[in-house]
Amino acid sequence: MITEIATLTIDPARAADFEAAVAAAAPHFKSAEGCHGMSLEKVLETPGVYNLRVLWETVDHHMVTFRGSDNFQQWRALAGPFFTEAPKVVHGETVGQYF
Repeated sequence: MITEIATLTIDPARAADFEAAVAAAAPHFKSAEGCHGMSLEKVLETPGVYNLRVLWETVDHHMVTFRGSDNFQQWRALAGPFFTEAPKVVHGETVGQYF
């Protein structure tokens, strides 16, 4: 399982609307091939910064299948207008889970 971590920066004054837009986009992730979960975390130390965490079977499920789909276009239409800078995306793989 691969974890996509996308750091998203928005205008803090628009936080409630952004969070609602991400919630509205959840079905587009849920129906995406290879997607196994999605969550949004607010960074407490930096207003307006969020981490979107998405579980994918493979990196290709994210970078090829999802990014080339209508689901991705719908996600960007809902959340993209809030971004004040380009999202920063990394992928991780769990190598140990200790508790």
